[in-house]
Amino acid sequence: MKNRIRELRQERSWSQQALAEALGVSRQTVHALESGKYDPSLPLAFRIAKVFGLRIEDIFEPDDGHF
Repeated sequence: MKNRIRELRQERSWSQQALAEALGVSRQTVHALESGKYDPSLPLAFRIAKVFGLRIEDIFEPDDGHF
């Protein structure tokens, strides 16, 4: 799954650690999400969307571009 987490975080000048604290996860989890090594659980995806003030579908997209 593709995501815009790194882009959105950098637009806000947030460190990985700051985002991790806002989400209640480790910095390593944020790194894994940004690098595409880890897809978030649905509850975490909702938290990510809330932190950025966006909809889940504005942040995440299936790799093949289809739902």
